[in-house]
Amino acid sequence: MGINAKEQIKNGSAVLGIEFGSTRIKAVLIGDDFSVLASGSHTWENHLEDGIWTYPLEEIHEGFRSCYADLKKDVKERFGVTIRKLSGIGISGMMHGYMPFDDRDELLVPFRTWRNTITGEAAELLTKLFDYNIPQRWSIAHLCQAILNKEPHVDKIAFQTTLAGYIHFRLTGKRVLGVGEASGMFPVDPATCDYEPEMAAAFDRFLKDHGLTYTLKDIFPAVLGAGAPAGELTAEGAAFLDPEGDLEAGIPLCPPEGDAGTGMTATNSVAKRTANVSAGTSIFAMVVLEKKLSRVYREIDLVTTPAGDLVGMVHCNNCTSDLNAWIGICKEALGVFGTEIDTNTLYTKLFEHAQNGDPDCGGVISYNYFSGEGVTDLNEGRPLLAREQNARFSLANLMRASLYSSVATLKLGCDIMLRDEGVAVDRVLGHGGLFKTKSVGQSILAAALNAPVSVMETAGEGGAWGMALLAAFLKYSGELSLSKFLDDKVFAGMKAETLAPDTKAVEGFNAYIETFKKALEVEKAAIASLK
Repeated sequence: MGINAKEQIKNGSAVLGIEFGSTRIKAVLIGDDFSVLASGSHTWENHLEDGIWTYPLEEIHEGFRSCYADLKKDVKERFGVTIRKLSGIGISGMMHGYMPFDDRDELLVPFRTWRNTITGEAAELLTKLFDYNIPQRWSIAHLCQAILNKEPHVDKIAFQTTLAGYIHFRLTGKRVLGVGEASGMFPVDPATCDYEPEMAAAFDRFLKDHGLTYTLKDIFPAVLGAGAPAGELTAEGAAFLDPEGDLEAGIPLCPPEGDAGTGMTATNSVAKRTANVSAGTSIFAMVVLEKKLSRVYREIDLVTTPAGDLVGMVHCNNCTSDLNAWIGICKEALGVFGTEIDTNTLYTKLFEHAQNGDPDCGGVISYNYFSGEGVTDLNEGRPLLAREQNARFSLANLMRASLYSSVATLKLGCDIMLRDEGVAVDRVLGHGGLFKTKSVGQSILAAALNAPVSVMETAGEGGAWGMALLAAFLKYSGELSLSKFLDDKVFAGMKAETLAPDTKAVEGFNAYIETFKKALEVEKAAIASLK
């Protein structure tokens, strides 16, 4: 990489992608061959304030700048240069949620994240109104619930967007979203890559009935497909991102996308009959459909790829948080005996040890529910470990049950598409933290889905890299489709390791999931009892 990489950064041909994840904001700088030149990050956590999961606005701003400063530092240390120009920037973030602004661009209520399960009444109302599944975390459900609750801010809304859309607005002054991100705010028509007109008209009538004078189109961002120009970095935006004043204005930005869209991009899963599973704090599966599903399913969202193709999405609020907590307990136990171990090594060892557990986890059941889960119809969560009296309670089975738990709820939704609807999938690709330990998370997911799962050598790069690819696509979109760009320019010759499901593991997971479903009553009792 060496001199070539340094020159790319100096001459401004590198591309930047930044993604706001649940626990980490990550920046990735890529070069002409789409490989990572440098990276930066900022760790953060959501807050539960007055029953609302949120990130304060000042932490959003500080985290964004801290992440970029960390990238600048990495570039300086690696190449001895300072970033001044770029050929493209892309911003991504956690999808959905609620960020309403007034006509002075002031946030009217604290950011309500995707993790909240406080919009059940609105989600049910809209699902019936549209005959289209509207999950609780969708932006339109949050708006509708605020109106139903008669919250005083609703008549002051001039603009509503997502976290990625907000940051993009701060950088460019443009109120736009990529189509994949927009499809998690409100249903999108894949034929037009715009909000579904009949549903928008129905919601406008709802607004009018509640005494509100604006329409959906008045306050929601404009929708753009992948590769469309989405504004340029303004002088104010450059100062917002880089207060040191090194970054120059005028850099083109691509449409801001959600973490689902960047996951599809990072795994080359934007073509029909492809699927990917992104597994981190939350977990979701994206299956690019050839046709619409036969009916509305509460467990399945219909969204789009960054290019606008229809996707069946199974989203679960909880994935690795409880698993991380158990590994933290193991680290603490080792510390009591004076043994210090690198955290990455501990993850690897414990993940690998889980493979020694029983295929059905030996009667150990784990619920990883830190927050509610729409797929299992729970508005709250309580992390819970249960076991039968004669369970084979070992470290291996504990870790295996924790790994199973991280994908168990996902399996319930995916079974509807793959088994009940007969959706055809040629390949499933995994990416995110669950897949960093070679073959372990991959084999667990293969057992859960009873399908081969592939992991690319870029699996650890994640959404920030996918967002950088979407920004790089700006200069190719006039000649190539997004799928063709990824196939021919980015992933040509890239290696992927594929694991077929093990028969005993599939049988074991199926046995585990049956107990998991029956014991949901225990989880419900825990929610009712542990306040």
